[in-house]
Amino acid sequence: MSQATAAPESGIVKKVALSSFLGNFIEWFDYGSYAYYAVIISAVLFSADDPDTADLIGTFAVFAISFVMRPIGALFWGSMGDKKGRKWTLSVSIFLMSGATFLIGCLPTYAAIGFGAPLLLLLLRMIQGFSAAGEYAGAATFLAEYAPTKKRGLYCSLVPASTAVGLLAASALAFATTALLSQEAVLGWGWRIPFLLAGPLGFIAHYIRTKLEDSPTYQAMQEVVSGEEGDTPHPVRDLFRGHLRELIISFGACTLNAVGFYAVLTYLPTYLETAVGMPTGEAQMATNIALVVYVAFIFISGKMSDRFGRKKMLVTACVLFVLLTVPAFMILNTAQFGLVLLAELALCFILTLNDGTLSSYLTETFPTEMRYTGFALSFNLANAIFGGTAPMISTWLIAVTGSTMSPAWYMVAVALVALVAMALSHENSHKHLDEI
Repeated sequence: MSQATAAPESGIVKKVALSSFLGNFIEWFDYGSYAYYAVIISAVLFSADDPDTADLIGTFAVFAISFVMRPIGALFWGSMGDKKGRKWTLSVSIFLMSGATFLIGCLPTYAAIGFGAPLLLLLLRMIQGFSAAGEYAGAATFLAEYAPTKKRGLYCSLVPASTAVGLLAASALAFATTALLSQEAVLGWGWRIPFLLAGPLGFIAHYIRTKLEDSPTYQAMQEVVSGEEGDTPHPVRDLFRGHLRELIISFGACTLNAVGFYAVLTYLPTYLETAVGMPTGEAQMATNIALVVYVAFIFISGKMSDRFGRKKMLVTACVLFVLLTVPAFMILNTAQFGLVLLAELALCFILTLNDGTLSSYLTETFPTEMRYTGFALSFNLANAIFGGTAPMISTWLIAVTGSTMSPAWYMVAVALVALVAMALSHENSHKHLDEI
């Protein structure tokens, strides 16, 4: 390893890692907070006549808008990240995302301004979804281009780990506010706390990012491009013209991650309560424990991918999901806490084989001049189509089939699609990124 590559490892990479962690933490802290406070938000910002039905549906409809905006945001931020640089793009996107989240905490109630309250919420959620589309892909790309080649998987695993920590923090804060505050206080101001916290956290991440330089890999690419004559670089156009196959394969690989993450880490408490009949507290406790273990597993998976390669890890995850998802859901249907926890931990472990590897895999799929765009588009498109809809599809399948096992078979089908994609994929884990 050259000194140029080794030097950033002990200094700059730590700052890059911290800014990457904070950006994704804020995004998923907001995601969890919005979900956990959905009933309260429906009562405060909607008409509050019947928060259990129409207004709650409206709250989740506004929530879904963020997923619709993500592919649009992915094209914009990906293109900007490849044209103007990772540093500039991540500095601006975190400013917009955290600013919109902070303003949600400042929104006037429906009682104060009427229909303007949900309209403003909708606008801010659209800004959130648009700006967040560049966060995960940009943070992973920035970190991967700074990380040593032999430790790229380990460093990139910090990005998915931050999503679980964000969900855990949101869950803990929601529990604390509802336990320590009166219902009137929660309705009045308590629900605003997690959204207001995004302001200072976002400012810290923005400040750190403005003090960083773009990665040596990106700077080297810019020097080559600036010295060449010809068309101005156009990442989106070049991606579809020259790397459509890689884009399709990456999208296929991301589908399992999207369904697995939302099903295992966010939908299972609802599934256990509504489909299995497990007490709410036990269902949420099992998922919270799984989230803690997920964080530990994710780093192990990242390190394993450095040793065994990304393709082997992702193929293994696909095969295990195909073989073990249905038996795991059978165990979940026992509604016995100990068995449910074991099943969740097993699913969680399989998910980390995918999730702890995917971010480094995607950075190694596309060349530097379109890496941000390719990562962002494949990841966000899969999450918009499969991730955000996973709870809804699972609920619909149970209603249509009458079987609580139908979500398991849906996950198996998605795993088979991802397995085909991975069978056609590459292995670039031991290459320097400027060689791709």
